Amino acid sequence: MKIWGVAGWKNSGKTGLMERLVAEFTARGMTVSTVKHAHHTFDVDQPGKDSFRHRQAGASQVLLTSKNRWALMSELRVAAEPTLSEMLAQLAPVDLILVEGFKREAHPKIEANRSATGQSLLAPDDPTIKAIASDKSPKTDKPLFHLDATSDIADFITQELAL
Repeated sequence: MKIWGVAGWKNSGKTGLMERLVAEFTARGMTVSTVKHAHHTFDVDQPGKDSFRHRQAGASQVLLTSKNRWALMSELRVAAEPTLSEMLAQLAPVDLILVEGFKREAHPKIEANRSATGQSLLAPDDPTIKAIASDKSPKTDKPLFHLDATSDIADFITQELAL
């Protein structure tokens, strides 16, 4: 499986770019999965629901299934956060895995950068960032795309990963 990341500071446009890239690649006939790193506690379950109650009771894993989808929730409790590699090993094979966040990991990525954040670029100090997607024109020696140029960005990723 091929892996490509979208990295950047908070509110830099990562999620919007990810959403557009998933739509673009699937429209091109590729199978795509995503991994999203969260820096905070999150819950995909609802208090009071059976699966929530199972986790609260101490279950290590809860598999919730229906005719439309299934979800496997794993409680880490006191265990360390799994690495990106460990999480990728949990996914079924697809043509492309897009990773949002995990900016310190070694996979190739594009940096999302929005002028409204006022943040500096990560790219100058990170050789894993292969290009920049921005709503401004920062000085860089890396390929630069407009943040909304989804098709061009997808073409670049396709070429870089030989998809």
